[in-house]
Amino acid sequence: MAVYKVTPTKTNLIKAKNSLEFSKKGYELLDRKRTVLIREMMTLIDKVNELQKRIDIKFTEAYEALKLANITMGTESIEEIAFSIEKEGEFNILFKSVMGVETPYIKYDDNSFSTEYGFFRTNPAFDKAVLNFIDIKKIIYELAEVENSVYKLAMEIKKTQKRANALEKIQIPKYIKTIKYIEEVLEEKEREDFFRLKRVKGKR
Repeated sequence: MAVYKVTPTKTNLIKAKNSLEFSKKGYELLDRKRTVLIREMMTLIDKVNELQKRIDIKFTEAYEALKLANITMGTESIEEIAFSIEKEGEFNILFKSVMGVETPYIKYDDNSFSTEYGFFRTNPAFDKAVLNFIDIKKIIYELAEVENSVYKLAMEIKKTQKRANALEKIQIPKYIKTIKYIEEVLEEKEREDFFRLKRVKGKR
């Protein structure tokens, strides 16, 4: 609906005004959505940083404990017992909606840790290392959820920004120009009609 293609009629003026109002409301909704998504993403980025710190701490504790266990129990004994520890269980990736964006969360069996090795064969250092690595696994699940959510939200923010820009920079200015053009033409026509009518009355 470029300005030069619009017939300057009252009907088209009403249509242009309605389109302008619709575009403005659309822009407001997109701007609100963008604000909510950015706020949500920033919260998740803070969470990513916090989870990374927790993983670093847990890894440090786990490796320190494992180092002590290797010294006190021997590496061969550690390797033998490690094979008896339960393997990774099944997990499902499900989705939840945040402002229409599908973000993932991982559902897994979070039962208490059980092992096939006897605690009489290990020492507190080894047990501490095992429990720390189990905690790390759970934090990694959570980190994977959050990082993926940040990525999806960032992509949606980019799309929302693009749509909002199209309305703000292209559609809304176009309708404003169209309205101004039609109003000016109609006003000029009304003035011409008025003077024409005056001349007709004057001749009479």
